[in-house]
Amino acid sequence: MLGTTLTRDVILPNILAAACLCGLAAAEDPKVEPGGPLDATASRGVTARDPSMIVREGDTFWCFYTGRGVASLHSKDLVTWERGPRVLENPPEWISNDVPKNDGVYWAPDILKVGEQYLLYYSVSSFGAMHSAIGLATTPTLDPENPAFKWTDHGPVVQSRDGGDFNAIDPAIFQDEDGKLWMSFGSQWSGLKLIELDPKTGKRLKPDEPMTPLAAGQSIEAAYIYKRKGFYYLFLNRGNCCAGNKSTYHIKVGRSEDIKGPYIAKDDSLMIDGGGTMVLDMKIGPFTGPGHAGIIEKDGKSWFSCHFEADERMGGKATLGVMPITWSDDGWPQVAPPEGK
Repeated sequence: MLGTTLTRDVILPNILAAACLCGLAAAEDPKVEPGGPLDATASRGVTARDPSMIVREGDTFWCFYTGRGVASLHSKDLVTWERGPRVLENPPEWISNDVPKNDGVYWAPDILKVGEQYLLYYSVSSFGAMHSAIGLATTPTLDPENPAFKWTDHGPVVQSRDGGDFNAIDPAIFQDEDGKLWMSFGSQWSGLKLIELDPKTGKRLKPDEPMTPLAAGQSIEAAYIYKRKGFYYLFLNRGNCCAGNKSTYHIKVGRSEDIKGPYIAKDDSLMIDGGGTMVLDMKIGPFTGPGHAGIIEKDGKSWFSCHFEADERMGGKATLGVMPITWSDDGWPQVAPPEGK
């Protein structure tokens, strides 16, 4: 167990029991009008926790998030979002054997189009334990009206077990210019890891190869790697999640010239030693607890996505955030969401 540290692994059951996790229909969400232009407000007015990076197919944006069977949202403009279909209507057979305590709610998915397939990775776990797995599902299209639309599950990609030193949840996918495919992941214990994947299968390229440690320190999870101008940027969460407006979740970043690190903060501290440069602090106006970073381009601008553990305007529920991101002259990300009203 994690001692006195409150994390998603420990207190998420209470949130599920309170029905304020993300598996709620959009029609049931408290209404928060986005208010016009995309950069007019940070909150999108829809309940979502642990969002994937946002991907675009045609004229539609898609985001996947924690929920039963992996829940989805779609939007034409990144402002107005509607609920989409679940990825997995029925639990894959392997889960009952490999993670028998899982209850059908899959956490913190991530998605990327690789070749002609969308690869979606999702976390399968039970609360307060490191007996976990990251599964893979694929589809040739995200459009449920397309005849080719069909999610196919491919089983576990990486697993962790009680007695080990890492937790196989919170996958984040990155493909480099050379075509190499990588997954960063991890939560608590010894921190975040990096493994290389086979772009043809989506599974580990070399299963026996040691994992690369990326970052460590207390209360750490939710990795996301982004590349810009020769630097790899590692965004991650520190603090405690899943406590509503009492959450201490916040997002930090470091960068490296090598995807394997070392990742270094602006003050030269090492992320493997607990360092990091603040991106979004734990409290921003009516928003508390930003988590699970992502970046997408639209109309020549970059947008930063995450959830907020609590939005006061939505009755304290977790909400999807989409905000402008800019870069300082010395190459550090700047996300400054308006305070909202």
